[in-house]
Amino acid sequence: MLQAGLIGRPLAAYAVLTFLYINWPAVETASESTEPFGDDPLALPAFDELERAGSSGAAVAEPALTGSSGAAVAEPPLPGTGVSVRRRRPPRGRRRTRLPAATRQEVLWICVIYLAARLLLLLTAFLQSKFGHAPFQNELANWDGFWYRELANKGYPSSVSHAQTTLGFFPLFPLTIWPVEHVLGLLMPGHLILAATLAGVLISGAGGLVATILVHRLTDGWWGRETARRATILFVLFPGSVVFSMVYSEGLLLPLVAGCLYALERRRWVLAGVLAAFGTAVQPVGLVLAPVCLIAAALEIRRSGWRSREARRSLLAPVLAPVGAICFMAFLWLWTGNPFANYIAQHHGWSEKTTPLALVHLTTKLAGELSFAHFNQPTINLNLVFGLIGAIVLVVLLVLLWFCRREVSPPAIAWTLAISFLAFTSSEVPPNPRMLLTAFPALLTVARYARGRWFTVIAWINGGLLVGLSLLTFYGLTLRP
Repeated sequence: MLQAGLIGRPLAAYAVLTFLYINWPAVETASESTEPFGDDPLALPAFDELERAGSSGAAVAEPALTGSSGAAVAEPPLPGTGVSVRRRRPPRGRRRTRLPAATRQEVLWICVIYLAARLLLLLTAFLQSKFGHAPFQNELANWDGFWYRELANKGYPSSVSHAQTTLGFFPLFPLTIWPVEHVLGLLMPGHLILAATLAGVLISGAGGLVATILVHRLTDGWWGRETARRATILFVLFPGSVVFSMVYSEGLLLPLVAGCLYALERRRWVLAGVLAAFGTAVQPVGLVLAPVCLIAAALEIRRSGWRSREARRSLLAPVLAPVGAICFMAFLWLWTGNPFANYIAQHHGWSEKTTPLALVHLTTKLAGELSFAHFNQPTINLNLVFGLIGAIVLVVLLVLLWFCRREVSPPAIAWTLAISFLAFTSSEVPPNPRMLLTAFPALLTVARYARGRWFTVIAWINGGLLVGLSLLTFYGLTLRP
């Protein structure tokens, strides 16, 4: 049932990431010019024509185009060609603000497949609520959703508690639920719980769509458009994506993480730091963004030298990253008298801790439940089964990530390895589908290697598991997401 308490002892994760930086291969981050989506509406002439012109010494002319002053705009020669290209700017007040057609089509395609999957899960939950006689809003808020809903409505207790309380959860996701809930409450007075549930689902669903678009852009930059499409389908249909149809904070965390990684690849340090700061206020696992930003800054310093302006700017990202968590701790100090009230609730209320023997304990517990003496009643905990299966799948994904490590950006690899470490060592949250989704760069490697009929089979299997496991997640306490 624990959703976010994976960093009881975060120093181990930081040590792993520090070791990775020291031994990191010389891989450059993406340059500022990387643009995975679409074509530039003011694209230069085709490169084959420019190469022919450069080799022959001929000049390339374009029709005279005037800007607001009526003069053409001269561009510097293209590197290696000696060819000057004259480009025109649109008249002032008539600059293009719309996305290129190819980009709009791609975004529309992403929205269609994402919304289709979300509507399918919502229909599944609705039908199950009718035939299973369970409240629809409870299915969408099952497991941790109840706690987020209570936190949005009642806030935190004013004293430290060793029991299970809302102190075990970070504040940003409930803070986003609160205003949306009250707007919906105007449309459905007297149904505050339903309004809170719908608010949480709307936020998770919208955040999941943003995360899916960013996943497409990241993958397009790593492997190209066709692989990006396969990766998008896999991300949308993966069983862990059920959290985008529930009151779960991954719908807020993952777009922040993907946006931070995208910004780091393009050396937009302030944007990356701001997104990371919000991420550290969503979940404890968001704290991993701080060392990820630090690694990206360290690689930039090693690449361009300490004295460069870009290297100094890169330090803004790791400085800004922990601000969200620091603000939360400051609030807890003022509110409860203890800045570690969240850790205390997680450690004592949910028995969360980090141990290198977590998978050993999980396997031992599952083996005990498989005893023949227990076959007369359903005593097998499916969370243990899928946690162990998830651990095996995650190992395979990490191997695939190793094979293509020079094609994926170092920040994305650092995030994946840190999340994997936390999943392997958490006593309460094993590598289940939700954690595999959080380590999404490893998941996307399947799209890098699986093509054609193989990928079609994988997509259908994931779609079937998404619906089947979601039924178990929505109803009762059979399987947590």
